[in-house]
Amino acid sequence: MSLLWLAPAAPAQQVLKLSTTTSTENSGLLRYLLPPFESESGLKVQVISVGTGKALELAKNGDVDVTLVHARAAEDQFVAQGYGVERRDVMYNDFIVVGPSADPAGIKGMKDVHAAFRKIVQAKARFISRGDNSGTDQMEQAYWKTAGVKPAGSAYVSAGLGMGEVLNMAAELQAYTLTDRATYVAYKARTGLAIAVEGDPAMFNPYGIIAVNPARHPGVNAEGAMKLIRWITSEAGQKRIAAFRVDGQQLFFPTAAQR
Repeated sequence: MSLLWLAPAAPAQQVLKLSTTTSTENSGLLRYLLPPFESESGLKVQVISVGTGKALELAKNGDVDVTLVHARAAEDQFVAQGYGVERRDVMYNDFIVVGPSADPAGIKGMKDVHAAFRKIVQAKARFISRGDNSGTDQMEQAYWKTAGVKPAGSAYVSAGLGMGEVLNMAAELQAYTLTDRATYVAYKARTGLAIAVEGDPAMFNPYGIIAVNPARHPGVNAEGAMKLIRWITSEAGQKRIAAFRVDGQQLFFPTAAQR
């Protein structure tokens, strides 16, 4: 009788589930950032790219192990309610208002986002909103609230879509929208939209990373989550964030070293 000797099966690569915003995915940052971490850690990062609100909901439900988002008030609430631990600053970019080159509201070159929003309403120009409870959507709603006005009727379109899709829609409808700069740069060539408003300190856009609390969800990959958090806030991770470019432009600026 012959015996067949079978080599033991190689262990399956461990998966780390990351919920994150569409901006980190659409800009190409994660495709650039994660391969060295995966190689070093032996983990395979499964990226779920949605708006910040949905990303935090997935984390609250224990459907992911770690989340990388940009809505500081919501992040702090997430941790305070016991859903997340070990929140760390990672990086920042900024929000900008973009629109058709014809600039029907006459806001090009303005620095005050609230004043620009009022002019958009006065001009009855069309505005496309994410409408998806993302970090960008939450910031936009805060701007309208401070501005004390909001477009009415067909002038305001709540799309319920990701940033890239909203930029495409704004281009098609010759409308304005609020976007993070990284996604805008990645989509600029295909949309032809122009920057109208930038440089307001109110448009600062910080990102944080948070591990899902294993005390709340014992099944999460807590060890893997902390490996990613430590790596992305390490000198190596931060240098890689700073080195990421689209069309020669730096889109994200590391902040972990400032802790």
